Amino acid sequence: MTIREFKMPDVGEGLTEAEILKWYVQPGDTVTDGQVVCEVETAKAAVELPIPFDGTVHELVFPEGTTVDVGQVIISVNVGGAAPAEAPAPAAPAPVETPAPAPAAEAEPEGRQPVLVGYGVAASSTKRRARKAAPAASAPAASAPVAVVPEQLNGHAPAGPRPLAKPPVRKLAKDLGVDLASVVPTGPDGVITREDVHRAAAPAPAPVAAPAPEAPAPAPVAAATAPAPVAAPAADAGARETRVPIKGVRKATAAAMVGSAFTAPHVTEFVTFDITRTMKLVEELKADKDMAGLRINPLLLIAKAVLVAVRRNPEINAAWDEAAQEIVLKHYVNLGIAAATPRGLIVPNIKDAHAQTLPELSRSLSELVATAREGKTTPAAMQGGTFTITNVGVFGVDTGTPILNPGESAILAVGAIKLQPWVHKGKVKPRQVTTLALSFDHRLVDGELGSKFLADVAAILEQPKRLMTWA
Repeated sequence: MTIREFKMPDVGEGLTEAEILKWYVQPGDTVTDGQVVCEVETAKAAVELPIPFDGTVHELVFPEGTTVDVGQVIISVNVGGAAPAEAPAPAAPAPVETPAPAPAAEAEPEGRQPVLVGYGVAASSTKRRARKAAPAASAPAASAPVAVVPEQLNGHAPAGPRPLAKPPVRKLAKDLGVDLASVVPTGPDGVITREDVHRAAAPAPAPVAAPAPEAPAPAPVAAATAPAPVAAPAADAGARETRVPIKGVRKATAAAMVGSAFTAPHVTEFVTFDITRTMKLVEELKADKDMAGLRINPLLLIAKAVLVAVRRNPEINAAWDEAAQEIVLKHYVNLGIAAATPRGLIVPNIKDAHAQTLPELSRSLSELVATAREGKTTPAAMQGGTFTITNVGVFGVDTGTPILNPGESAILAVGAIKLQPWVHKGKVKPRQVTTLALSFDHRLVDGELGSKFLADVAAILEQPKRLMTWA
């Protein structure tokens, strides 16, 4: 029997972990090269992972709901051959009942290996050069270290040769004040894992404190039981609080917003105006045979108005490069549209929106919204944005003070469009009115530029013929 392992790939740019949302296969199922076997959620999006080889599923290393580090084995596949009676065979079930999956990741060769979605890494080779003059104690450690040694010794071992551990594990040990020379290694070929370090960092009195090994539970155990706290309150109707883990897209969004709010000096300006003519144009376009089959709504024309206003005020489309101490003027517009999804707020963007015609922009918006609702937005779709629109009006809100999307200089909030009394041609009449709010980075955009840009957007939507005369 030939077993190949598929490791959690880096499904984004530099992401370090992902949560397994759903397994599409089970042990014993036949899989083929390119078949999607699971869906995972990173800090940026939900992504489906295809297996890069044919075979039969041997083991699902982690259950659904587990957060797994990039590089850890998540599934093993029998790629062919009968299972001979070998020593490794009985050892295979061991990782199911112990924290053994993590050591599989620790056994990678030193140095980062590039991983691409759908391709995984090359056939896993967990062999590591043999340790010199391995002490006699290493034999039992290799045979059954996880089940017996850690609990008996509380993660500590007598001092010996220089311990084997990857750089992240060494840093963890340093942060926790753990001497690696005194840690019992449970990884293949005597490699010290994160779980070993956590066990060693547990309170020392092992003979009496039986709960000690359980208190510093390693990540795989905690992750496997993570859904329980959320489900428990649902069964207890009298629960006064519900705690939901902060992870995935919501965690990344929170970090980005805090970073943006306390890095860029925000200024927000507002304008309230008559948008009646634009609303009439929306209805006319819906009846236009050239726009048949396309989604026509106010957001489409607001997006077009923003693109025209950016062309008239190009300095608004910029970024602040702190490291290089430069202002980066963008000669293209990747238009971000803030979207609320069950997994949290995401901001996918339409690449090169400035070059799209109105029908093309309509198709792009429709595709962006549909993909976001399905939770299929890719990390690439959320990167490289230059200007963002957030439509809070769909929730009945008049306006707001939006926080900048990191790396951008401005964001436009669109309020609810309501029928209100308005002075039109010298008389008070019921008109469609809305409020726009523009937040901008005052390091890049001064009051004059921000005001001119916002006034241009409002002017275009007041008189939509300016979409042609100003374009």
